[in-house]
Amino acid sequence: MKVNTNFEPGRENTFPGGGVSSKNRPQFDEADDLFDLCKDIAFKAVFTKSTPASQAALSNLVSALIGHDVSITTINANEPPVDNIWERQIRFDIRCKAVTGELVNVEMSLTPNSFEPSRFEYYAGRLFTSQKIRGVKRAYDELKPAYQITIMANERFFDDEVILHKFEYYDPLHGVPLNGKSRIITLELPKLDRIIEKSTEAMNTTERWGSFLRYLTDKAKREKINEIIACEEGIAMACEVMMTISKDEIEWARQESKLKYELDLQDMLVHAERKGERKVLDLLKSGKPPEEILREYDGQ
Repeated sequence: MKVNTNFEPGRENTFPGGGVSSKNRPQFDEADDLFDLCKDIAFKAVFTKSTPASQAALSNLVSALIGHDVSITTINANEPPVDNIWERQIRFDIRCKAVTGELVNVEMSLTPNSFEPSRFEYYAGRLFTSQKIRGVKRAYDELKPAYQITIMANERFFDDEVILHKFEYYDPLHGVPLNGKSRIITLELPKLDRIIEKSTEAMNTTERWGSFLRYLTDKAKREKINEIIACEEGIAMACEVMMTISKDEIEWARQESKLKYELDLQDMLVHAERKGERKVLDLLKSGKPPEEILREYDGQ
């Protein structure tokens, strides 16, 4: 791993105005084995750590996706709000609040389902209505904007080449927007194949963040990733946080996740035996990979 001019993780590597100085931003070699930030453990480790750099990285990512600058002050790494085992394995979220009161839920989805639009609406609605306006001298105009953000890591969803979609209520017949405060935002990483070939200077901040998340572990794209780190302050801060996380920490968290996975399967087996569910028992004894078993189980 190369670090420009004595970059030191955990130390204030700043220039006037805050942030990581362009001269002090980390750079990675092809030999470096980096974490995949599209995976649950690494994503949460980098963006929910109780450090100024982690908070600034999340603020920069959210700002790029919603289209204006926000400063995140409150962060909660949630268990995914879903009801079946398979869903718990393929999506996870970070709920946060900006200093202005705006509410944001950032979700990483590995394998989107056909019913995603309904999910988006449901959780955007829950996020918006989680605000309290009951009480004396409280009014609807005090409600703050709420953003449900989904980053799709592995598969395309919308049939176009646009990587970032922003949805809001409007009258489609007359083209009149409601100007409400709820937004649903999606970022599709698989659509970045052509964008990664652009010069770093020609990319906007959203394209840089998307390229960073998708190609961080691709050693063939390491030079481009280093260019992105060098010119995007928020991404440099995410790298600063990443450099403070040891492989032992990631491995411990991975083993914990694996244990939880195995316990879920064990629980399924016990309940299937109690209920005499032959199809489920056959599925559990089929020798298929755990993730395939969970997917087929929840589809029954």
